[in-house]
Amino acid sequence: MSSQRLDGRVFVVTGGGRGLGEATAIELGRHGATVVVNDLGVSLSGDDEGDVGDDPAETTVEAVREAGGEAAAHLGDVSSFEYTAELVDDVVDEHGRLDGLVNYAGILRDGISYKMSPDDFDAVVNVHLRGHFCLLRNAAAHWRERAGETDDGALDTQRSFVSVVSPAIWGNPGQVNYASAKAGVLGLTRTAAIELSRLNVRVNALMPLGFTRMVEAIPEDKRGVDPEDIPPEKVAPVAAYLLSDAATDVTGCTIRAAGNEVGVVSNPEIVRRGYDTDGWSLDDLAEHFESDVASGVDLDRSAREF
Repeated sequence: MSSQRLDGRVFVVTGGGRGLGEATAIELGRHGATVVVNDLGVSLSGDDEGDVGDDPAETTVEAVREAGGEAAAHLGDVSSFEYTAELVDDVVDEHGRLDGLVNYAGILRDGISYKMSPDDFDAVVNVHLRGHFCLLRNAAAHWRERAGETDDGALDTQRSFVSVVSPAIWGNPGQVNYASAKAGVLGLTRTAAIELSRLNVRVNALMPLGFTRMVEAIPEDKRGVDPEDIPPEKVAPVAAYLLSDAATDVTGCTIRAAGNEVGVVSNPEIVRRGYDTDGWSLDDLAEHFESDVASGVDLDRSAREF
């Protein structure tokens, strides 16, 4: 039996009906947790019925129970502020507590930037970025109300929010909407980690790579990875770790999980500087930027003559 048991803990997994969300819910159940599974069962574009005959959330619920955990489905749109408030309230009313959430809910509407419609941009940003905000805001408000309280006589425990981002933040043609949303989620994650640390809440970003229908939608010759090397089940333990108390001192981090690899993604930082006591002119930049500043030389014109 694993030493990292999650008995008595209650987690919400959104987008939990398939792929990474399904694998994470089952992993949490395997460690004894109660899992509330959210999934609307829509298509990858988010605009119609899904392609799975049975309700995917209920299918995951049964799998969690078979793995040894408790589970229930809760259906609704994560980009709705009202629904996510209801989700948090219902979880606490039914189970007495909420220990953490991970948000896999998402859609894709790919298109090249100069052809993408405003509707397709807004729809993707709404689900991914607003969805993260709505979930985080309502969970954090609840945790603030209960900060310092005990659950069932036990000592107060940490809570954890895990956002989900993507390598698309580094740029991926055809996904200006998706990349923008995920970059926004990283800003949300880092800021919330600072704000909520005093409430004993950890906020981290998971950057997973698993063979899901999002990856399956990429033409086979452009995937650059063998599906057998990146099953969702290999990402699930990383998500479970971030939700568990084993990650007590981990917050504000972006964790990459892909197949057998786990890594830490650095935050943005200034890597080179150019300084001039008189400020920079266009001519100065034209002369020195590529040759000095951008090529890796720290440039201080206050100490050098040109």
